[in-house]
Amino acid sequence: MHAISGPPAREKPHAMWTGRMHDPSEATMTSVINVLRRPCAGPAVWKGPDLANSTEWVLRLSPAQTDELQAALQAVRERGVPLLKVTARDFPLPTLAGELARLADVLENGRGFVLVKGIPVEQYSQAAASTIFWGLGQHLGVPVSQNAAGHVLGHARDTGGTMADSATRGYQTRVRLPFHTDGSDVLGLLCLRAARTGAHTAVVSSAAVYNAVLARRPKLVERLYRTHFLDRREEQPPGEPPYSAVPLASWYGGKLSMRYNRCYLESAQRFSDVPRLEPAEMELFDLIDELAESREFRLDVDFEVGDLLLLNNHAVLHSRTEYEDFAEPEPKRHVLRLWLALRQGRDLPPDFWGDLHSAGDRPGRGGITPRDVIATQNPAGLCGSRSQW
Repeated sequence: MHAISGPPAREKPHAMWTGRMHDPSEATMTSVINVLRRPCAGPAVWKGPDLANSTEWVLRLSPAQTDELQAALQAVRERGVPLLKVTARDFPLPTLAGELARLADVLENGRGFVLVKGIPVEQYSQAAASTIFWGLGQHLGVPVSQNAAGHVLGHARDTGGTMADSATRGYQTRVRLPFHTDGSDVLGLLCLRAARTGAHTAVVSSAAVYNAVLARRPKLVERLYRTHFLDRREEQPPGEPPYSAVPLASWYGGKLSMRYNRCYLESAQRFSDVPRLEPAEMELFDLIDELAESREFRLDVDFEVGDLLLLNNHAVLHSRTEYEDFAEPEPKRHVLRLWLALRQGRDLPPDFWGDLHSAGDRPGRGGITPRDVIATQNPAGLCGSRSQW
């Protein structure tokens, strides 16, 4: 097993701010700008080439650990616990639980991503693999809704849609997905079946990209903290705007958190009441894309069958190339997906997510509000029978 090195002893934050830092209209903007002009430091700042030949970000499961997964799956089966009712207690992992707790710390306080290899998904049915994935997720955080239907266990696979359809999201297509973030603390992806060709995955440090923008075009960095508008792709609750008004970056509690999805930023322009993107904003987006795609910053990940990729959306951008799938249904690419709210996640501004709702014991920790789920009927923050598995 390749052990993942935990984060070093925590350093004093190089920039600390105790209030909101994304509203340029505040009277304290001068002090804010002074903070914005300081580069990020610490383990979350990394470059792909420095990690390409390292195994520090890879955890390869041992036979004993895969045996623990099998035993936990068997325990769930024997007790007859429905998938979405399975908790960490229902899915006991005597030694692997400690590793997962350490991984959660790496996600929040270290590099912000990890690749777990060797989950024997070929041995299991889709339902069994889903239970294992869900059980692992329960040891890391609280699943949150990934769409307006309330699905908390998602499926990334080609449904035949295109991004020209305003109700289609990128994970439902096989087109190239440029570097972006998702709407939760942590994204978890478990590969059940690989594409025929393509679907190459890459990650990049948001803080490293931020520092590079700061070095090249310091005034553009300040635009990240302004309010921007992201298309909600027809998944807003009734009566709410079809877009979210949010900052792309926030300094809060001594940490930089970034979000970025150029596709949604640009598709929000279809709404007449959304301000037009300015030339400087397009320059900023071009620069972020250029930096993230460059070999100087990105890390290409061999995301294979049985791999579990975990990444912190506040600290890491991810991408996927276009792919060609198999003609027959059975071998088509299939990746299970979780959006997780970390139990020990960073402090965030109250309106960071745009629309507030509860995610289990972490109020307002991301996700997409289900249209027809009443919170008082869902004290666990889960969406019950609405999940597909």
